[in-house]
Amino acid sequence: MGKGTPAFGKHNNKLVHVVCRRCGKRSYHQRKKRCASCGFGRTASRRVYAWNKRT
Repeated sequence: MGKGTPAFGKHNNKLVHVVCRRCGKRSYHQRKKRCASCGFGRTASRRVYAWNKRT
């Protein structure tokens, strides 16, 4: 097998995002050590944006 397109079909078993221990969502990036949802590991305050609020 080569290194091209067929080999990328084998890249489906690596778990990158796991459950965050602050927000409980499956958004904690294991390699970056930060949560994409709440910002845990990056900031002490919660990651919230005005465009993310429900109306």
